Amino acid sequence: MSTDLNWFKSSYSGSQGGECLEIATTPATIHIRDSKTPTAPTLSVTPTTWTIFLAALD
Repeated sequence: MSTDLNWFKSSYSGSQGGECLEIATTPATIHIRDSKTPTAPTLSVTPTTWTIFLAALD
């Protein structure tokens, strides 16, 4: 499934690799994965949960 998604990294991620997360969105789900292991299992949350998580980072 994750190979069919359009994955992107944060604009805060550097080009030197390391600890980056990638996100792919669909209308019903936000998919999250480790960029170093793109074939590993992913975390999926609802858009509401993702919005609450991002708000907590401020």
